[in-house]
Amino acid sequence: MPETDPTQPDPTQPDPTGAAEPTVRATPNDATTPSADPQGPGPGPRRGRTGVARHRLGRRRPYLVPGLVALLVVAVAGAVTAVTVGAGGDRASERVPVADQEAARAAAARRADRSAREGIPTATPAPTPSAATPSTSTSGTPATAGPARSSTPAKKASPAASRTAPAWINPMPGAGVTSCYGPRWGTMHAGVDLAMPADTPIRAAGAGTVVNTGWVFAGYGISVVVDHGNGYLTHYAHQSRTVVSVGQRVTPGQVIGYEGATGDATGPHLHFEVHEGLWNQIDPAPWMRARGVDLGC
Repeated sequence: MPETDPTQPDPTQPDPTGAAEPTVRATPNDATTPSADPQGPGPGPRRGRTGVARHRLGRRRPYLVPGLVALLVVAVAGAVTAVTVGAGGDRASERVPVADQEAARAAAARRADRSAREGIPTATPAPTPSAATPSTSTSGTPATAGPARSSTPAKKASPAASRTAPAWINPMPGAGVTSCYGPRWGTMHAGVDLAMPADTPIRAAGAGTVVNTGWVFAGYGISVVVDHGNGYLTHYAHQSRTVVSVGQRVTPGQVIGYEGATGDATGPHLHFEVHEGLWNQIDPAPWMRARGVDLGC
């Protein structure tokens, strides 16, 4: 059994300080130098059975790891600060606090909710272009405003309204001519005879005033005379009855009586005369033709 030195601690017994000591192996040629212990002088290096010195490093480890961690934190913080200052410049002064951002979001939400409940439009209408500044098209040339259009569609004039009523008409439209103006049977036939079935309406040839009506002239039967105010009169004879009175104003085409065979007549017809002054009969055919009416003679 080998002998042990009573002055050296037993390597098989635990360290009374309680710290685990790593074993440092050295080659036989290495010189071992005792290290200074901050706690004061102590026993020399321990040697095991192999004669290798063991150093006591357990008391220094608790200070080494926190120091390394602190140095690493300081280095990382310095790098982050350098990057922030270099990249952002003076943008740090422009940052808005989080509380202000939250307040702005809450105010915007309240406005949106109020506009939805009250029907207030949130969009701002686009400004209208100023009249002094002409608008330009995409090609760069000033745009020319088109003519303003009315929202009310224009009413088309009806054919009846646009057509002017004629000043003179045929007193019996569609009637056939049985006798024209001129000598007949040895006497002067002073008018144009127009024949239609009995009781066909007779119309005023033009506007004027009724000056005679009824049985007023021998041989003419029931008659109507209209003064047109221009020195000419028209005479409508052999009627069955009249529907106007003396002094009445008539218009072109107005019914003044009905065809008959009263007076010296052999059958129902209208004897139509034109007077240039009272009882100065002239040929009705050319006179009416000059006024746009063809009597057929």
